[in-house]
Amino acid sequence: MYDELTRVDIQKMEEEINYRKVTLAPELGAELKRTREFGDLSENAEYKEAKRAKRKNEGRIRYLENMIRTAKVIDIEKSEDAVGLFDRVLIFNEKMGAQKEIEIVTTLRQNALLGYVSKESPLGSALMGKKVGERALVQVNEKMSYYVKVLKITKGEDNESLPISGY
Repeated sequence: MYDELTRVDIQKMEEEINYRKVTLAPELGAELKRTREFGDLSENAEYKEAKRAKRKNEGRIRYLENMIRTAKVIDIEKSEDAVGLFDRVLIFNEKMGAQKEIEIVTTLRQNALLGYVSKESPLGSALMGKKVGERALVQVNEKMSYYVKVLKITKGEDNESLPISGY
């Protein structure tokens, strides 16, 4: 399986990989060397933490490289009156009786707590292509579903300032 990502997503991942390899890795290597000199490694918490940070950095690099290698790069298709990628959408959740504004983004930049919803999430996929006034069934799982109504669509562009998610 692959993730559908934009060119901006790929660029952001490449920038993070470069930072982690060129700047962060040497710093973490120097810290590991410095803490190794403290003596007995079995009781050296600073050394263990430096080693953990180095492994975490290497893991993040592998994760990002794999994401790039397996990604399907997509172009943003815009429709004047339907929900699309990077659009802000004001919805009414019929079950909760509440309105909420969200932005549809790629999986890599989702952050539901801040209102950035992945186009591949149950809510995001239910809204894609919907027009103002239409209802969408959000199927969370076999037992849980709810309806939302599209109240307003504000057309958006790929917001390059949105950070990519950690893991």
